[in-house]
Amino acid sequence: MESKNILIKDAVIISNEIKKGSLLIQDDKIGEISDKIAITDADEVINAEGKVLIPGLVNTHTHLSMTLMRGLADDIPLDRWLNNHIWPVEAELNGEYCYAGALLACAEMIKSGTTCFNDMYFFMDHVARAADEAGLRGILSHGMIDFGNEDKRNQEFKESIRIIKKCHNTGEGRIKVAFGPHSPYTCSQKLLEKVKIESAKYGVGIHIHVSETQKEVSDVLKAHGKRPFEYLDDIGFLGSEVSAAHAVWLSDSEIEIIKQRDVKISHNPSSNMKLSSGVSPVTELLRKGVCVSMGTDGSASNNNMDLLEEIKIGALLQKVTTMDPTVLTAEKVFKMVTIGGAESLGLEKQIGSIEVDKKADLALVDMRTPQLTPFRNPISHLVYSANGGNVDTVICNGEILMENRNLLRLDEAMVLEIAENASEELLSKS
Repeated sequence: MESKNILIKDAVIISNEIKKGSLLIQDDKIGEISDKIAITDADEVINAEGKVLIPGLVNTHTHLSMTLMRGLADDIPLDRWLNNHIWPVEAELNGEYCYAGALLACAEMIKSGTTCFNDMYFFMDHVARAADEAGLRGILSHGMIDFGNEDKRNQEFKESIRIIKKCHNTGEGRIKVAFGPHSPYTCSQKLLEKVKIESAKYGVGIHIHVSETQKEVSDVLKAHGKRPFEYLDDIGFLGSEVSAAHAVWLSDSEIEIIKQRDVKISHNPSSNMKLSSGVSPVTELLRKGVCVSMGTDGSASNNNMDLLEEIKIGALLQKVTTMDPTVLTAEKVFKMVTIGGAESLGLEKQIGSIEVDKKADLALVDMRTPQLTPFRNPISHLVYSANGGNVDTVICNGEILMENRNLLRLDEAMVLEIAENASEELLSKS
């Protein structure tokens, strides 16, 4: 990337306080925030009058390549959804299909303000290629499943370590790799215990699904005599490097374990609602001081990757579930997709807030639209009124990826064509 200074002029900046000002990007970092920055300090100037400048959004649980399965199987329970529809299609996946689906997901995320994601799926070096071409920041993990089979377990570690060695810290440092054991019910104890050892060896995180459904809880109870988080704690798996998606069915003791072990939780309300998985006790987790972020899950169970839409759904779901309109306020839920998301991925010192010396991962939201007028309370508008279509400009690592709704690094028409063709070919095989 060619380094240059970019001046974002006269924006309403959402940082620790809300203020009008300008921001100077120097190479890949935020160099200055002030209302006195001279235009001569910049190679490029973005007029942000009427726009709100926010940190790039952080999506902490995705399956990018599942964009190819959008609309494939709606309105059915999770077990039938997986067994009868998703897994048969996934059996036909290859690297090029996963590249096409990931490229589409990257375009969708950029157009809705997301600059960083946490992905678990397959053929992850092809996903890394898509993310690198798109210019996004991401953590990638190969989805590991062994069902107790030793040969399969060995293969999963071979593939995960291959991806770590090939892709970790690539894309100008934007792309990192984690271990991705799928869940306590698809992974053996031996696999989980070895993941803990290997993640420490390679200095990478762990991404896992836990307690998504009641059936999962009952299956783990039957197999191990403990609830999922109790079982994982018992085998020494949990720690601050673990990002656990869903966490819907939790006991009080499990919430205490999550807090004590500093496990990070990714809340996925739309997916959980669509599959009738249940409602995560986010209000209680936050009350206990647990780091809770937000994820969209895959596009086959959401069916989009719009985090601005997701935070509204997440906030309203907690209010109606607790019958308390004061819980999960706009300010709290907005933090879940900014600094909370960054903390969940161990990136809070680099991204997640607008501060000098942090990475220039930013988005401008155009507030001069009917749905965001009158301009009264920017945080309220971002959470309760906006959607991804209001995002005007996106910058990641100091590079403009979208300006005036136009993708600059990706050819949007080409991405759509590649994805459409890949999806049609993939589904015809299954």
